[in-house]
Amino acid sequence: MKDAQKQYDSLIESNPKIERKGKTMPYTSVNGHMFSFLSKDGKMGLRLSANDREDFLQTFDTELMVQHGRVMKEYVAVPDTLFNDLKNLSKYLEKSFNYTSSLKPKPTKKK
Repeated sequence: MKDAQKQYDSLIESNPKIERKGKTMPYTSVNGHMFSFLSKDGKMGLRLSANDREDFLQTFDTELMVQHGRVMKEYVAVPDTLFNDLKNLSKYLEKSFNYTSSLKPKPTKKK
């Protein structure tokens, strides 16, 4: 998990628009919507638009992310080969950020 966390942090640091959040479960979010995260077992989930998601699933022969026995409909499971290729993965992180930025912002719960 430590190596996965270092890899995830390196990926996030490669894009100055994105801030890593979460102490125990690393994730990223924009406008109140999460768009990437690292699971407890070191697997990365990435939120993509419908078209990008279909392309990703076919290109990398992977599946939708499953967390706590639930399929996360908009999240793909990032295969290890891509997770270890920061240059290529950063393109998908950018697509994820752009897609999630286009969603209607969630109202903040902080007062």
